[in-house]
Amino acid sequence: MWTPLLLLLASWQVFAQVPLPEPPFLPQNASAGASPSSGGVPNPQWSSLLGNLLYFYEAQRSGKLPSTKRVKWRNDSALTDGQDVKLDLTGGYYDAGDYIKCTFPLSFTVMSICWGATDFGKGYDLANQTPYLDDMLRWSLGWLMKAHAANNTLFVQVAEDELDDTYWGGDQGIPSPRPSYQVNDTSPGTDAAAGTAAAFAACSNLYANRIFSNTYSGPATLQNATYAATLLQHAQQLFTFATSASGGQALYQHSVPEAGKAYTSSGYGDELAIAALFLSWATNSSSLYQQAQGYWQQYGLSSYDGVFNWDNKTPGLPVLFTQIAQANPTFGGNASTWQTVAEKYFDGIVYGSGPGYQTHGGLLYYDDDSNDASLNPALNAAMLLTRYVPLASTQSRKNDYLNYAKSQVNYVLGNNPMQAPYIVGANPNSPQNPHSAMASGGNNVSTINTYPAQEAYILYGAVVGGPDKYDRYFDIRGDWPETEVALDYNAPMLTLAAMHVLNDTSDPFYTSLKAGAYDSNKPQGMPCDDAYTEGCGGPQLSEGGQIALGVIFGLTGLAIFSLLAWWGMLVLKGQHELLY
Repeated sequence: MWTPLLLLLASWQVFAQVPLPEPPFLPQNASAGASPSSGGVPNPQWSSLLGNLLYFYEAQRSGKLPSTKRVKWRNDSALTDGQDVKLDLTGGYYDAGDYIKCTFPLSFTVMSICWGATDFGKGYDLANQTPYLDDMLRWSLGWLMKAHAANNTLFVQVAEDELDDTYWGGDQGIPSPRPSYQVNDTSPGTDAAAGTAAAFAACSNLYANRIFSNTYSGPATLQNATYAATLLQHAQQLFTFATSASGGQALYQHSVPEAGKAYTSSGYGDELAIAALFLSWATNSSSLYQQAQGYWQQYGLSSYDGVFNWDNKTPGLPVLFTQIAQANPTFGGNASTWQTVAEKYFDGIVYGSGPGYQTHGGLLYYDDDSNDASLNPALNAAMLLTRYVPLASTQSRKNDYLNYAKSQVNYVLGNNPMQAPYIVGANPNSPQNPHSAMASGGNNVSTINTYPAQEAYILYGAVVGGPDKYDRYFDIRGDWPETEVALDYNAPMLTLAAMHVLNDTSDPFYTSLKAGAYDSNKPQGMPCDDAYTEGCGGPQLSEGGQIALGVIFGLTGLAIFSLLAWWGMLVLKGQHELLY
């Protein structure tokens, strides 16, 4: 007979996470990223990058930190979150460079990472990063479980955005109060509930080892059937809430205006569809697959050709529809039809017929969506393209899609006009001033760019927002569109790095960069974006571009002057001949 103690021990075993390595993985000094490796699979440099990208999430943790914490400069913080509603909402992650906690972008981040680790999880295994992947996911999912306080209740934000924005300091002086905001049965948030359901379902698939196809590497080795069942239960409850709330269906910011200030949702059809799809695979349900197809039609999702991100999951849907249709034809999905839909979208990116275009330096750019955090649309596109390659209908598409995805990854890793890898701590040319209140060491938002002169702590593994449409990156701490870090910025790069660990024998591009390369290309003056307008009247080129443009103007002026002189000589000659 099971005693209470044995039951407790058994429960602990099924929920226990993968043991963390000892000694722990720690990021190397940025100088290590300037040294070529010995190559091979797994490539040491790609493995190190994957580890750094996961390490960033530890730096973003909120709540009571465990004894195994690796980011030594981080402290316990926000230990009273949820007290205003008599709940424990401590833990989770700070969303970006400040101290609010937001369910909507976190659920997208977790969904993306679990989907990636289901298809390319062996990359984590090869890099010995699976324990840290498990640790990161459980920290995320544990907080989302707390936020899902009842069947029809989901907390969507902790802390007030405007109050939080006025504070620029460390994690021990975070201002209060930190109010808790919820959607519920009478004040629903269809997008937030369905998006969180998708995250739970995607991660349930990962922990249950539900693979889509043997053409991928397969899931990371962290299977746990009981934990997967718990995640699935939350997913099913939240999907029911999203579809059946007594208050109907609504954007979450309509019910909680404060929660929509930082992350405003544009619709909920995409969240309903992707939640239904992940749930269909988790429960072997053809009816849910058909329901997802119904949402695609009902909400006119086929007309969308924009970016894949925390707000809009639509571009990922045809890929997932195709994966499931090929994996289980009995669901009634037509794989070739969904291939056509997916390839129409991807062809628009790769062959230039869509709304995105390439900057002069080669970055995929969407006006408006890329203005703040330009790297995120490009990395998400690269991640979807690489995932879709095994499903593509022709060999030429396989080649073109993969090459285009690699070009975007290489751009982010330093093959750009700035010669800057846009991941903090990866290389001596990496950003030095990420927009992070906790890492900066500053204590006053009015001196954000000057104090301290050098960032107090290195936020290893953080993907920054990225350059402007002219490929310029100013590396100014207060310039949040370019330098801010965020949970969702790292998500696609994690999956891409895991892909490269699996089969790339060559090093990441940044190992070829010479010390001081970024300093030689750094633009002068100020940027022109939502943070600063001082640079909006000046030349929109890097220093090198300005020099090149000056040379062009100079040569052009010289040519014009020579032509005028020649014409003048002809006129004088003609007048002289008339005299005789």
